[in-house]
Amino acid sequence: MSDLFDALANPARRQILVLLRERDFSAGDIADRLPIAKSTLSQHFNVLKAADLIRSTRKGTTIMYSINASVLEEGLMGLMRLLKIEGKPKKAKPRLGLRALQR
Repeated sequence: MSDLFDALANPARRQILVLLRERDFSAGDIADRLPIAKSTLSQHFNVLKAADLIRSTRKGTTIMYSINASVLEEGLMGLMRLLKIEGKPKKAKPRLGLRALQR
């Protein structure tokens, strides 16, 4: 689980996961959408793969990356067990709008 949290700790890796949530992308496609150098992107892919958050598939000469959502779900469940959070989440109290606070 520490690999998962290490991978999620970096904002660039979270941005990659957000992109991959939409669809599969090649490294070049991701580099075109994010302000990350291709050499740095490769390091991020290695960390995400080590945490099993992404998978890579070769299509001809291109490597396509996809998200492994089940690992995220397992990580969240593990965190909930660690924090002893069980059952359905409690209903959040309604937030007061700015106008209500000004009264």
